[in-house]
Amino acid sequence: MNTFAQLNKAMQYIEENLMGEIDGQELSQIAYCSEYHFRRMFSFLAGMSLSEYIRRRRLALAVTILKNSEEKIIDIALRMGYNSPDAFAKAFQNMHGVSPSQARKSNVILKAFPPMTFYITIQGGNEMNYRIIEKEAFFIAGIKKRIPLIYEGKNPHMDSMWSSLTMDDFTELKQLSNVEPMGILCVSANTERLPERTSLVEGDYLDQYIGVATTKVVPERWEILSVDACTWAVFTIVGEFPKTLQDTWARIFSEWFPTSGYESTGGPEILWNESPDTSKSDYKSELWIPITKGRIPNLSD
Repeated sequence: MNTFAQLNKAMQYIEENLMGEIDGQELSQIAYCSEYHFRRMFSFLAGMSLSEYIRRRRLALAVTILKNSEEKIIDIALRMGYNSPDAFAKAFQNMHGVSPSQARKSNVILKAFPPMTFYITIQGGNEMNYRIIEKEAFFIAGIKKRIPLIYEGKNPHMDSMWSSLTMDDFTELKQLSNVEPMGILCVSANTERLPERTSLVEGDYLDQYIGVATTKVVPERWEILSVDACTWAVFTIVGEFPKTLQDTWARIFSEWFPTSGYESTGGPEILWNESPDTSKSDYKSELWIPITKGRIPNLSD
């Protein structure tokens, strides 16, 4: 199975159904992976969510319809999946800078958004060190906060969580830590997107934990996240923090998963850092991602 060939078949399916319903399950079947994994992988490869790509393609197609037919704007809006012409007009204006009725006039500047195609480019070999391990069920015990997702740079919401913990808190948590990954951890779980979108972007919310992995009895003062027994891909990351971590996280979904024979389960992702001092240029982290076996890629297909 050629991963990029299957992705391009999925893109062709989108093109063929822009004026109708685009079924996420159908897309995932074409791409030979779960719907969650397809949407996550697409966002890293394309640099935007799947729903945003579909929205832009539809609005680009709307220009063609407006220019080459006398179809009513309200009918075009309904065919594009909008509940009202006002909602369609607002989205159209945001993308093209003019209203749908203005777009029908001559000498109006509009934006093109061609269909996307995936292909392999050679950019030099950048190694990623990882190992695959099996783990029994365990708990994450610590503090929890609902925070917005930030892909690049420091997250001030995370900083406030760290500052809320005292040295006594860290000591108590470390005493609970008794299974890998050992020590203080950052854990992301239960992501939540806005209802009109189907993929995660910056600003979507998730449960962020700072705590430890444990199988011990946890005092009531700490929040608990249950983690099922599963297979984990553990990536070792060395470099400038948090840039190297964020770059590697993106590469895992855009480069490693398409050729690994695995896909993400959508479960909690765990970050282990070597120390609180992140200023070192060779700072070491580990990123733990729960995985399941997918289809083995065959690039000769």
